[in-house]
This record gives sequence, C-alpha cells and structure tokens, in this order.
Amino acid sequence: MDGFHHQWNLPNCLGAIDGKHVVMECPPHSGSLYFNYKGTYSIVLLATCDANYNFTTIDVGGYGKQSDGGIYARSTLGKKLSSGTMNICEPRKLPDCNKILPCFFVGDEAFPLSTSMMRPYPAKGLTTSQRIFNYRLSRARRCIENAFGIMAARFRIFRRPIAAIPKQVEFIVLGNYLF
Repeated sequence: MDGFHHQWNLPNCLGAIDGKHVVMECPPHSGSLYFNYKGTYSIVLLATCDANYNFTTIDVGGYGKQSDGGIYARSTLGKKLSSGTMNICEPRKLPDCNKILPCFFVGDEAFPLSTSMMRPYPAKGLTTSQRIFNYRLSRARRCIENAFGIMAARFRIFRRPIAAIPKQVEFIVLGNYLF
C-alpha cells in the first residue's frame, strides 16, 4: 500500500488487477470457447500486481471468450474478496484527515465495484473531485498493464501465438512465474 500511496497518490490501494489474453493457435474441436473479441484464440491470465510491477496473484486458464469480470468472479481471489474471507488489511485512516476507508484493489470497468474493488467513475458529467479520482486510479491501474508489458518483453513467447493445446499453454504461462 505504501508504494501506491507514495508513487501514485492513491492511499489504501492494495494492488492493480487486469486480464491479459495469452494468444494461442486454434485448439482442435474447441468451438468458440477460446475465440476472443480481438479475433484471436486465447486463454486469459488474470493477475494483480503491486506498485513496483511485481505480480502478487495470478489465475490462468479462463476461456478467451470470457470477460475479465466473469473470470474474476470465478477466481479464488474474486470469491474470497466477495465473501470477505480474504485476509486483507483492516480499513485505515486516510492521510491528513480522519476518514477511515477500506483497503482495495483497482481495476477497469470490467470489474465489479465493491468495498474491496475500485473502478473509475463513468466518464460523463464528472465533478472535479471525481475526475481527480479517475486520474489517480488510472495511474495506479497502469501498474498491471506495465507488468504485462514487462512480462512480454522478458518472455518473448508471449509476443506471438503459442502452438500448443490450452492445458500446455497454462503450464507455459505458469512456468514463467517460477523464475
């Protein structure tokens, strides 16, 4: 949380969350399960990271056709956060004031708004304070997008379609987290 507070001016933020489509060749007899909105076949890597681009949780294997929000809802992280069984920080006082607010993750519009998940305000008719909040949230969310970019630069297998069946693609993705 200190990193998000000091680097991105977003106190009480635990991490940023997003999904990345890991592109693969069309699996045999898969129908449209792995076909995504980008017109490719993929499995989804759902991940969170800290303010320094370090992955903190991952969930691999969502079908390419599923939304990030749907994959999140079925993930262990999503289930634990929604049921309140994930052991996260107690609500904390905001800096320079007496307001106590819960700790949270930041995501885009695909993720559900809750006490443990923040997303931007809808874009129309925002007040100045809402625009400032969206700006700070957007800066914090870039951490996960940058982490995916660093991953693709370091492990070049993510730069083109992987020629393997989905289960092997999952092992390839998971194998990169062992280093």
